[in-house]
Amino acid sequence: MFARKHYKPDSFSKHRAGKATSKPKRSFREHAVTAQRTEKAKKPESPPLGSTLTSAIITLCVGPEQRLFAAHEDVLSLSPFFSAALRGQFLESHAKRINLPEEIPEIFSSVLEYLYKGDYYPRLMHNKRRNTWELEDAADINGGRGAVESTVYHQATDEPLLKDTMVYCAAERYGLDELKRLALRKQGLQSGIQCSTILASARYAYTNTPDTDSKLRSHYLALIIRSRSTFKRSGTMQMEMESGGKLFFDLFVAMCNHMDDISAITKSPH
Repeated sequence: MFARKHYKPDSFSKHRAGKATSKPKRSFREHAVTAQRTEKAKKPESPPLGSTLTSAIITLCVGPEQRLFAAHEDVLSLSPFFSAALRGQFLESHAKRINLPEEIPEIFSSVLEYLYKGDYYPRLMHNKRRNTWELEDAADINGGRGAVESTVYHQATDEPLLKDTMVYCAAERYGLDELKRLALRKQGLQSGIQCSTILASARYAYTNTPDTDSKLRSHYLALIIRSRSTFKRSGTMQMEMESGGKLFFDLFVAMCNHMDDISAITKSPH
C-alpha cells in the first residue's frame, strides 16, 4: 500500500476566481436583468420583485429538533416537491403544516431565502470593473452578517461539510435546477478549505445525488485531480482511499481520462 508518512494539515487554496477589492458590485438578480439584452437569461424560479404575496402561510417543521419555518404557499409551490406536498401528499389534514425531519435547518433556511430573493447568503455579486463574479464580503457591506462561513456542521456525520454542496443536494431533492447551478457556481469561488472537509463533502454529494448527476460529482473529481499534489500528501486521502467507495472508482476513471487526454496532446503533430 502506501508508505506511512507524517502529514501536515493541508488545505485547498488554488483554482478559484480571483477576489477583487473594488466596490462596484451588483447582485446575481440585478445582473441577470441587464444581461437579457445580450444573451439568453434563464428565468429565475423565485417570485418577481415587487410581487404581492397573498397566499396562505405554510408552517414547516424542520430537522430532528423540529425548528419551525413559515412560507407562502405560492412561493413553496415553485418547487415540484412542495407543490406535490401542498396537494396533500405530505400535508397534515387539519393544519397547513409540512414535516421535514431529515432536513438541516441551516440549509433549508438558505433554500427559503433563494425562493424569496433569487439568491442566498452570501450573495453572488458581479464586479463591473473586472467583469468577474465573487461572493459578497460581509465585512465590507453595510448591514452584513459578519464573517462568511463556508461550512455547516452535519450532525449525522459529526463533521463540517461545505454549505454549497448541501444546498445543491437540497435543491436536487426539491427540484430546483437553477438553485443547483447557483450553489455549484458559488462553491467554485471557495478557497482555503481543508482536504478532510472536501473529501467529507464529496462523500455527502455522492450519497445525496443520483448516479446520473453530471455536475457536482464531476466538480469534486476535477477538483481533486487539479489539486493532486496536495491530496497525494494528505493522510485523510489515504484513509479514504483505503476505505473505498464509488467516489474513488469514478476518480480512477477520471484520472485515466485525464492522462489519455495529455497523451493525445503530446502525440499530436505540432
